[in-house]
Amino acid sequence: MATSIRGIFQLGFPWQTQDPFLFCVYHLDQYPKGNNDMTPAASLEGRNLGNDFVLKDGWRMYHGQTIPGFPSHPHRGFETITIVNKGFCDHSDSLGAAGRFGEGDVQWMTAGRGVQHAEMFPLLKTNEKNTLELFQIWLNLPSKSKFVDPHFAMLWHEDIPLIKTATATIKVIAGNYGTTSSLNPAPDSWAAVAANEVAVWNIHVNANSTYTLPKAASEVSRTLYFYEGESIEIDGQTIAPNHGIQLDPMQDIEIKVMGTKAHFLMLQGKPIAEPVVQHGPFVMNTQEEIRATMKDYGLTQFGGWPWRHADHVHDKKKGRFAKYPDGTLVERE
Repeated sequence: MATSIRGIFQLGFPWQTQDPFLFCVYHLDQYPKGNNDMTPAASLEGRNLGNDFVLKDGWRMYHGQTIPGFPSHPHRGFETITIVNKGFCDHSDSLGAAGRFGEGDVQWMTAGRGVQHAEMFPLLKTNEKNTLELFQIWLNLPSKSKFVDPHFAMLWHEDIPLIKTATATIKVIAGNYGTTSSLNPAPDSWAAVAANEVAVWNIHVNANSTYTLPKAASEVSRTLYFYEGESIEIDGQTIAPNHGIQLDPMQDIEIKVMGTKAHFLMLQGKPIAEPVVQHGPFVMNTQEEIRATMKDYGLTQFGGWPWRHADHVHDKKKGRFAKYPDGTLVERE
């Protein structure tokens, strides 16, 4: 019997991905109330501060030692797409760009030839818990684009296309869904070429209903991540949550949802099909390029760090905003 499923795997930390994607991680932290300085109003005793990835009391500090998050660190050779469904993220980088985004906003950053940035999770609420739900996706750059200029863009949730069908809601972060196109991707991105069919969709399907995932136009890699719900059925096969499903892109996929609403992230794209050599936050094509990158970062620090603290956060009273490297400031309510 023919099946549209090419593989099923358990979701780990991070999630398994297919070319052109390098990495995908899902953070769900039930942070406690915050203090006035946006730190957790809870004891940090017993945590491995600086490398706290163990889920303790429902949350983690990650590399943060006062405020949760990821203090300044470098990247080269790929892009980050950061989707914050709940809570907030404070961005600062070596270009002087900055932002506070969340509650559905997306940040798209091309590291290109090199950038440092910090991603911190300020606990803005002092009278109730601060839930954070965040995806970070690493999208590779082809060899010809490894050294493009860094680029920073904010995709505000009010502007991101949201499609509502009889049984589902689809947030189109990248790619085309039927006749609906996403906001423009970063200019040097693999996603900027329509023929590469890069798609990033966050899909919520109603409880006890059926949804059909439309087929792609060409033979691309396609992975559906089932990260919240009770169970689903594809081609007569029952699948529990916290599983990834590699799918045949040339078929419409009927998904039956049993029980509560099901939440999915879908990543799709034409493979770049080039060698990938990764060393931590650097992704190049050869070991020689990795060695050169490490030497370059040691000499230049990719422009240095213009902020006072490695774990810089913005003023607590600041709303959602984006400050671009040229000084342009965009503020949202």
